[in-house]
Amino acid sequence: MALPQTLVPALPVLPAASNVGNPLINIGIFAAFVVVTLIVVIRVSAHGKKSAGEYYTGGAAFSGKQNGIAIAGDYLSAASFLGIAGAIALQGYDGFLYSIGFLVAWLVALLLVAELLRNTGRFTMADVLSFRLRQRPVRLAAATSTLAVSFFYLLAQMAGAGGLVALLLGINSQFGQSIVIAVVGLLMMLYVLIGGMKGTTWVQIIKACLLITGAGLITLWTLGKFGFNLSSVMQGAVDTAAAEKVKFDPQKLLDPGLRYGKDLTTKIDFISLSMALVLGTAGLPHVLMRFYTVPTSKEARKSVEWAIWLIGLFYLFTLVIGYGAGALVGPTAINSAPGKANAAAPLLAFHLGGSVMLGIIAAIAFATILAVVAGLTITTSATFAHDIYNMVIKRGTATQEEEVKMARFAAVGGSIIAILGGILANGQNIAFLVALAFAVAASANLPTILYSLFWKNFTTRGALWSIYGGLISSLVLIIFSPVVSGKPADPKTGLSPSMITDPSINFHWFPLENPGIISIPLAFLLGFLGSKLDKEKPNEAKWAEMEVRSLSGHGAGGAIDH
Repeated sequence: MALPQTLVPALPVLPAASNVGNPLINIGIFAAFVVVTLIVVIRVSAHGKKSAGEYYTGGAAFSGKQNGIAIAGDYLSAASFLGIAGAIALQGYDGFLYSIGFLVAWLVALLLVAELLRNTGRFTMADVLSFRLRQRPVRLAAATSTLAVSFFYLLAQMAGAGGLVALLLGINSQFGQSIVIAVVGLLMMLYVLIGGMKGTTWVQIIKACLLITGAGLITLWTLGKFGFNLSSVMQGAVDTAAAEKVKFDPQKLLDPGLRYGKDLTTKIDFISLSMALVLGTAGLPHVLMRFYTVPTSKEARKSVEWAIWLIGLFYLFTLVIGYGAGALVGPTAINSAPGKANAAAPLLAFHLGGSVMLGIIAAIAFATILAVVAGLTITTSATFAHDIYNMVIKRGTATQEEEVKMARFAAVGGSIIAILGGILANGQNIAFLVALAFAVAASANLPTILYSLFWKNFTTRGALWSIYGGLISSLVLIIFSPVVSGKPADPKTGLSPSMITDPSINFHWFPLENPGIISIPLAFLLGFLGSKLDKEKPNEAKWAEMEVRSLSGHGAGGAIDH
């Protein structure tokens, strides 16, 4: 049913996407955020100890509420803020399925890993996986998986920074976007070097508050345009799509199947994507590391509860923002903007509040990227210094001062690699990078975590087969999927949805865009077979110790026997 004319807001003619808003206002608001957060980071880290525990976990001194807000800040990346809103604006119901998958994933984290992981480990995911197995090979495998997940997640955020700047700051040149990527990388390096986990956590807390407040403001403003009636917002998106004569039935924006119901392959692909999203979250290293920043397992559980409420509230906001962008901005303007779907939320902000509102959203978008990459950087530096340098290379003999020094060097090196990778990936399909990170986490990390925590007969060979098998299978299947090559160019825009846009280059043979439906069960199977075929008997004494510690918290956070 069409909306009454009084509820259909006038649609202003948007200027060229690259000139939306005032770049000086955008830069000014973003600079203010950077200055404030740097002051906070310097103050909270001024009197902190330089121990490994202080650098990696902030001394485990955060409350469940504080950590829950920080988890929301760490988890709600640019993909959540911009990507999901854009997916809902262009794909309707099927776009909102991403929100559901990301939120349901936290139930897995709450029920299966949060409390047990906090009780068993100390600094990194490898602490848990190697607890009752042979230290060096398992730590090396876990570190390899952690670095792979974090690297592709970092690339997605850094490439996203380059893409967003074309719209938010009016910089269209490749060189200008590369400079912005470098600035983001240097800032995240500064946060980590100065503040460690304590400073990074406060950046994430501030960012989470800004993001949820900003999204809430846009949501209320959008609802106000439609008489605070969500049904009217959704119908407005349908009416705008019909007025712009989109190629599909506009009514399908309200029904499932527009994106994932075209044929059997897309339906299976949706199941595969859902598995990766729901199971991948509980295996994301930078999320798992946050459980070590609280003093007790009870606080770890409480932090997940806070995260679920905040993340759930945010994803409800994205429903209104997405359909609101579809109704007020329209799919034509969104698709013609730099970043396409990623431009939906900023364009809606500009429609509602002009340059000032766009400047606020620009600052929040960059704050989102900065907070997430800072969390990823602290995770990768801790993994390299604690697991590879100390436990594998130095065989556990490095002092805490040496380990923290190596972590700082790793943060610098990781930042440089992320900057270079982000520049190379700028303009590429960042959805590919995010999907890869979740697929690897769900395939390589989660099966090994669950086996380690719940299966007495799990062995070192099982862990290695599971980690490397999940890692390699997910990488291979994505490389040979249509996400990388083989998708024909859109006849309207001339652009290919594949990373490789040259239609003559086509080496894909795996039909799905996400490998989760294959690689996740395969990793579980390899972990089982590897353990059954391993001649090495499980260490029953260490299993008993791990069981007591994981369930009771006795000895949690203490030194791990090497």
